[in-house]
This record gives sequence, structure tokens and C-alpha cells, in this order.
Amino acid sequence: MDTTAPPLARPAEAHTDSHQLPPAAQRRLDEVAASIKPLRDRLASHRVYDLLRGVDDIRIFSESHVYAVWDFMSLLKALQQHLTCVTVPWRPSADPKVARFVNELVLDEETDLAEDGKPASHFVLYLAAMGDLGADTQPVLSLVGQTTDLASVAVVAERLGVGAGVQQFLGATFGAIGSGQAHRIASAFTFGREDLLPDVFLNVLARAERQEGERYPKFEYYLRRHIELDGDEHGPIALKMVAQLCGEDDQRWAEVTETARKALAARLALWDEIEDRLSR
Repeated sequence: MDTTAPPLARPAEAHTDSHQLPPAAQRRLDEVAASIKPLRDRLASHRVYDLLRGVDDIRIFSESHVYAVWDFMSLLKALQQHLTCVTVPWRPSADPKVARFVNELVLDEETDLAEDGKPASHFVLYLAAMGDLGADTQPVLSLVGQTTDLASVAVVAERLGVGAGVQQFLGATFGAIGSGQAHRIASAFTFGREDLLPDVFLNVLARAERQEGERYPKFEYYLRRHIELDGDEHGPIALKMVAQLCGEDDQRWAEVTETARKALAARLALWDEIEDRLSR
């Protein structure tokens, strides 16, 4: 799933004690939040949300947004590679608390339960939701099927004629992954996502049901699951993970901020491209 970071100011206060942060860590996160606030504000007020007026608009939006759902899974698996042991012979993780955070996220994102109770990744759930809408899933499936390593993502995306905004977004994501630095990957994972879409989508779907009698149960399930996990669990866990990876290292915190800015700038470029498609 394309997970979201909740509002960053005092994120732990609305959650259980298990996610509360020491004052020094919270202060660092607040500094990151202040630095990226202009970009987040531009995302929050982007015109693309006003253009989502009907199911056809969501269908168009999803055909670009699905790439962000896919690359999010790559961010998560990169974190798993860096922060847990996925090789044999097995060795203990350097930080078992962070490893647990990641494994909890993997459990929910890679093997969550679909509406029928069967395990499925959030990417597969999103594809099913797109099918519910009649959206075209073949382009993203072609990209997924033809990529073999990090370097091939950009090459295949260009060859398939993927939009420039999508390519820029994928470039920012896989650039963070390619850095090989867990704190940069965690930054893109935590701060580079949007938190308005579920509510916007649900409002549009509810309006379609009232006006046209049409329901889209797979998409509704995906969105409600997205809200439930990201607001209550994943957001606070991800913020704590960033804090633990950086500690008191000034350089790491600076790189976290830089990566977050790049991720959000790429998200804006993606939103601009979708806005252009919706405006035609």
C-alpha cells in the first residue's frame, strides 16, 4: 500500500504509549516536519483533489497512482533487507526494535487480509480495486513484469512510455533505495506519501452510490483498510523507526530531510501530471 504519514506535530499523542518518543527524538521529527511543511501544504491544497468529482476521475487517477502503490512495496522490502536478517545463516538484527517495526509493516502490507479473508498484498488489493472501477492495470503490470533490478526500472518505464511525472516519482523512490542507506529509505517511506486520498475517494464513491446506485466494494475496502492501518499503526511506527535510525547523528537527520523533500517534490510532479490528465 501507498502508506501515509499522519500530521507530524506530536504524532504519538493520539496513540498508545508503545509509540511515544523521547523529547529529543520528537524535537528532531518536529524539525523535519517544519522543513517539509511548505511541500506538504502544497500537496494538501493541490487542485487535483477538486478534480476528483466522479468515478471516472478516480479511474484515471488510479492508473497513475498505482505506480506509487507498487514502489512503496519496494521501499518496504528494502527496509526489510537493511534492518532485518533475510539471509542464511541467520544472524540477529542489530536493532531488534526496528526489525520488529519493519516485520509488522511487512505482515500488514505484503500479506494483509482481503475482504474475503484471504491473504493479499496491498498492491494486489489495489489492482483488484482498479478492476472494480474498470481501470487499466496492464501498463503497471508490464512494468512490474519487465523490471529485474533497480537500474532497469527507469529503462523499462521509459520504454513503456510511462508518464514523465510517474518516471520522476519512481526515480525519487528508487534513488533513495539505491543509496543503500536505511535512514534515507525510511525517510522516503515515512514522509513521501499522501494522507488525503482515502477520504477524498470515499466521498466520491459515496456520492456515486447515492446518485447512481453504484458501489465499488473492493476499492472501499482498500481505502478503509488504508485509513485504519496508516492512522492507527503504521504512521507512528514509521516515525519511531526514523528516529531510532538517526539517533543524534546530525548528518543522518539532514539526509532524512533532504530525502523527504525530494520525495514530496516528486509527489507534486506526479499530482501535476494527473491534474493535466483530469483537465483534458
